[in-house]
Amino acid sequence: MKLKFTKMQGAGNDFVVLDGTRAGIELSPQQILKLGDRRFGVGADQILMVEPGREPGIDFGYRIFNGGSGDEVEHCGNGARCFVKFVRDRGLTDKSTVRVEVRHGILTLTMQVDGNVEVEMGVPDCRPEHVPFDASGLTGRDQGDDHLWPLEIDGKTAWLSVVSMGNPHAVQVVPDTEAWPVAIDGPLLERHARFPRRVNAGFMQVLDRHSVKLRVYERGAGETLACGTGACAAVVAGIRRGLLDSPVVVQTHGGELKIAWTGAQVSMSGPATTVFEGEIELADCATQPV
Repeated sequence: MKLKFTKMQGAGNDFVVLDGTRAGIELSPQQILKLGDRRFGVGADQILMVEPGREPGIDFGYRIFNGGSGDEVEHCGNGARCFVKFVRDRGLTDKSTVRVEVRHGILTLTMQVDGNVEVEMGVPDCRPEHVPFDASGLTGRDQGDDHLWPLEIDGKTAWLSVVSMGNPHAVQVVPDTEAWPVAIDGPLLERHARFPRRVNAGFMQVLDRHSVKLRVYERGAGETLACGTGACAAVVAGIRRGLLDSPVVVQTHGGELKIAWTGAQVSMSGPATTVFEGEIELADCATQPV
C-alpha cells in the first residue's frame, strides 16, 4: 500500500508527517522503522501522526514515534512547530493558534507573523521520581536552586540536572560542546540504569547569560541537529543553577531556538519548514476509520 507523507524539519530536527485526520493510520514498529530509515525509507528523527481532537476545545491530537527505534514517545518540541505548519498548509485549520493533545498533555501552538512557531511547552518538573530518575544512594550537591546528581560516565563524574518536559532529560554543563565526546557519553547516559525509561542527554555550553550552545543525544534517535524539549530542559537547568536569565537563545547544529521561562510554562519559538511531499510503499499498512 502507498502511504502519502510530508517531510518537514525544524532547526534540522527532521520528521515524516502523516495525516490521520480522515482515516486512522495504524503502523507496525517495522513500518515506522522503514519510514525513519535514511537509506531504505524516507529518513527522519521522528514520525508524527496527525489525528483529530477527541475532546471539546482540542483542535488536534498527534502521536510521536522515534524513527530509529519505533518507540512511541511523549513530546517533541520541534515536531510541534512542524505540526502547526502542516495543519495550516494542508487546510486542516485556518487558526493561528491551536490546542493539541499529545501523550503527556495539552500544548498551545501559535504561528507567528514572521513564520516562526511559538509553543507553550508545559511546566518543567525537576523531581527525580517524576523524570523518572533513581537517585537512591547518591549524594548530590546544590547549585543555585537546582540539585545536581553525580553519575560515573566513561570514567568521569558527570554532574547532572534532571528535568522532565513531559519526557526525561539529563543536562550537564560542559566547557566546549564541539570538543565533548557526545557520541560516547550520549549512549551511556541514554541507557543508564538509573533512568528506567531511558533519557535524552543534553550537553550545554554557556556563552553568556542569554545564550548557550547545545548538543542532545536523543532517546531512540541518537544525536539530532536540534531537540526542542532538550533546549527547554537545558535552559530550565541553566536558570535554576543561576547561570542564565530568560529569554535564552539556544544555538544548535541545525539553527537557533528561543526559550523563555520565568518559573511556570516554558515557551519555545523557532522555524518550521516543509522539505518535500511524496508517497512510499509499505507492506501490510492497515488503515482504519477514526
